[in-house]
Amino acid sequence: MARQPRSAASRARILVRRVHLWLGLSLGLLFAVLGLTGSALVFYTGIDAALHPAIQVDQDGPAPALNSPTWDRALATGRAHWHDAHGKWTLEVTGAGGAIPARYYPASYLGHHTDRMMVWFSSDGSRIIRAEPWGGYLMSWLYQLHMALLAGEFGGKVVGWSGVIMLALLISGVLAWWPRGSWRKAIAFKRDAAPIRQLRDLHKLAGLWSAALLSLLVATGVLLGLPAVTQALLRPSAVQVPKSTGDPAGRISIARAFAVAHRALPDGRIVFVDVPAAHDATIRVRLQMPGDPHRRFPGSYVFIDQSSGQVLGVHDVRRAGTGAAITSWVRTLHDGTVGGLPTRILAVLLGLIPTLLFATGILHWLRRRRSAHTAGLA
Repeated sequence: MARQPRSAASRARILVRRVHLWLGLSLGLLFAVLGLTGSALVFYTGIDAALHPAIQVDQDGPAPALNSPTWDRALATGRAHWHDAHGKWTLEVTGAGGAIPARYYPASYLGHHTDRMMVWFSSDGSRIIRAEPWGGYLMSWLYQLHMALLAGEFGGKVVGWSGVIMLALLISGVLAWWPRGSWRKAIAFKRDAAPIRQLRDLHKLAGLWSAALLSLLVATGVLLGLPAVTQALLRPSAVQVPKSTGDPAGRISIARAFAVAHRALPDGRIVFVDVPAAHDATIRVRLQMPGDPHRRFPGSYVFIDQSSGQVLGVHDVRRAGTGAAITSWVRTLHDGTVGGLPTRILAVLLGLIPTLLFATGILHWLRRRRSAHTAGLA
């Protein structure tokens, strides 16, 4: 009897399944690596602190006040250790006691900042208790692996564009699963089935129940990895960076810069301060405004003249347009901080799913190949 020709729907389903298979075989391992490293990075500051007890000394003590001389003492301590006249310092205001995290960006002869040094000052700012180059310790190495495959700007683009293909992988998986008959059977796990069917069911259900949230993580990862794409899609207003115009002979204290920034944006919570060495650069204070979802990397800034203390520019994310408002949610959705501890735990669990999908997919594919080979020999 002649075989009946397949319908267009059947041919389309076969094509989708093949696309899903080859996308999974080609990108599944990368998806698994990015998922595992992403899970580790959800709590990366806490894990790093646990691995380095020295920075936990005095963590139960009070946080330095914004008008405390501790900030300028820490800056002086850092500048005495690194003598690069063109280096930039960034100090983090954690709101907690213990070590003061900072970043030192040395300047190359071209004037562009190179890899940063991560520095932790004692709680009074008088000592450096830890200093390591970014990428030179475990959690920062994992961060670079996750964001750029340890390959710099090129690796970041590879990760970003691979994320676009991973979205296609997830969508094709849902389309390949889409039931033509009973939905109840389509979402069932058959415990008494053959091992190859159990692998298929496990792969199917793990992908099905996580597809929406995994797609969100991947999509936000694409936006983080491809800022040019983010700019083209969301069109957030650019942050205008002015130049200092005052007398280079004197510079205001960090405590004064904090006070100036607080007057400019009184509702803001100060998170970072950037202190450049170049005389024409501004002191930049970064703040979290009400409604800005990310506590650690918010999107509002106050730019202050180094010598006069005059406010030269303010970027308030609340007044920066819809694109900037949407962009402010990208990082917090990607790292799971959007809902506090529960969503961070969920992000950890979601990061494990790609490894499960890759393992079950590979095992199912190998079993099918083995069965087909055995049947061919019979």
